[in-house]
Amino acid sequence: MTNATKPTVKATDLFVQALEAEGVEEIFAVPGEENLDLVESLRTSSIKLVLTRHEQGAAFMAATYGRLTGKPGVCMATLGPGATNFATPAAYAHLGGFPLIMITGQKPIKKSKQGQFQIIDVVGLFEPICKMSKQIVHGNTIPSLVREAFRVASEERPGAVLLELPEDIAEEQCDTAVIPPHKRYYAVADDAVLADAADLIQKAKMPLVLVGAGANRKEVRDAISGFVEATGIPFFVTQMGKGVVDERSDLFLGTAALSDGDYMHCAIDRADLVINFGHDVVEKPPFFMEDGGKKVIHVNYKSAQVDSVYFPQVEVVGDLAASVRKLQAAVGDKLKVDLSYFNKIKTEVETHLAEGVDDPRFPVTPQRFVADTRKAMGPKDIIALDNGIYKIWYARNYKAYEPNTVLLDNALATMGAGLPSAMAAAMQYPDRRVMAICGDGGFMMNSQELETAIRLRLNLVVMVLNDSSYGMIRWKQSAAGFDDWGLEFGNPDFVKYAESYGASGHRIEAADDLVPTIDKAFKEGGVHLIDLPVDYSDNQKVLIDELAEKACLL
Repeated sequence: MTNATKPTVKATDLFVQALEAEGVEEIFAVPGEENLDLVESLRTSSIKLVLTRHEQGAAFMAATYGRLTGKPGVCMATLGPGATNFATPAAYAHLGGFPLIMITGQKPIKKSKQGQFQIIDVVGLFEPICKMSKQIVHGNTIPSLVREAFRVASEERPGAVLLELPEDIAEEQCDTAVIPPHKRYYAVADDAVLADAADLIQKAKMPLVLVGAGANRKEVRDAISGFVEATGIPFFVTQMGKGVVDERSDLFLGTAALSDGDYMHCAIDRADLVINFGHDVVEKPPFFMEDGGKKVIHVNYKSAQVDSVYFPQVEVVGDLAASVRKLQAAVGDKLKVDLSYFNKIKTEVETHLAEGVDDPRFPVTPQRFVADTRKAMGPKDIIALDNGIYKIWYARNYKAYEPNTVLLDNALATMGAGLPSAMAAAMQYPDRRVMAICGDGGFMMNSQELETAIRLRLNLVVMVLNDSSYGMIRWKQSAAGFDDWGLEFGNPDFVKYAESYGASGHRIEAADDLVPTIDKAFKEGGVHLIDLPVDYSDNQKVLIDELAEKACLL
């Protein structure tokens, strides 16, 4: 009697089956010859291959998909230089808490005739900026490694995972099957801890709620909004916590966008308790506890990363939404909160942010172009910010009404991510207005992805803030007392540049032209680039000098 031969499947076919089982719908990629077996397996699959013009573009798009959906985005590159181009997006996902799977190729590991050509230790290179970095050494391990990669990438705290698939492993015949994913549930915080936290809140006279980045990764809007409304406790947000609670609320004080010296820091100084929902260590807390006098409740999926300036007295650890709901039930409704000082802060903030919104100067000032952006975008429309001084203006001046409608990076704070992030958002939400907002420096780092956006037939507006310099560093240079030197550059004609790709280009010639141009671009559809000359001369006056004179003198 002979044993029946097990059916076999090619390793890359098995890999694709495993990805399909995880619900993967697209892979963003710049493939190389080491990926060709995987590309062939994708050709006959249900997964869409989204070809980009640079590996950074692919990985930034995949990371943003993860950020928006909570499911890992997937990207692919070849070995050597293709893999190393994933390093910045990997760090972006690692610090930002965005679930990301990176697949890279490699030369054969059993036998190779090419010596060390293009070979570096990619797995070792990525270990410090990934939650997991593994080489696949046998085809039969693919199902378990893919399942583990998706689990590790998506569980709290989310981040990046790298899987390296060598050429000879890719073409192996395997006799194993896909491991289906399963639902996972986070534990609920202990009742005794919730009681301690509730006791602190009930005894506080001037408590504040802080909403951080971790609250924007899961659907916790209803729970936190309900807590704020029921208790009547004012709230403020970090840059990456914007939109979790509607910022049109009467209880919204503002965004902690500056390191110190802003109105939010005045409110924090007076508060006797900070309830910290979703705090993430990448965004340093906008308060310090060195004197031990500031009471803090940490509510999150994971324990606080304690250091010399952040050591909360109570930690409520577990599923964030469930913890917030149970905490609200334990605290009760409409606490006796002293709002007198916080209301003064809110009035001052609203007055401060209203200044300059109709400024007719040209080039256009930050106060004006931020206000005009808000006028042009609906409640659920999305802006994706690259990195520059304008990010601070948008964080402070642009009110977010819905979660993940202000996509900014206050973690790695890398340039070059704004356009790819907006493209991923436009793919995910084709019925919403999506705008990439980039400085001229950051835009040119991945501007070639305009071709990808056009090829994908996206509806997208790209606003390039043109000051012909690295404006953020130039501001810091001035604040440090150094001469204005070395940070200016020349730009292409952005209108012609956009048109050369097949996009529509627009140059703003007066401040009043911006909103009509944005509206027209979205109504026409397709990819539009708006060249907006900007004037950053108010940076020092508004963000430093005036705040120093006004902020904490109430």
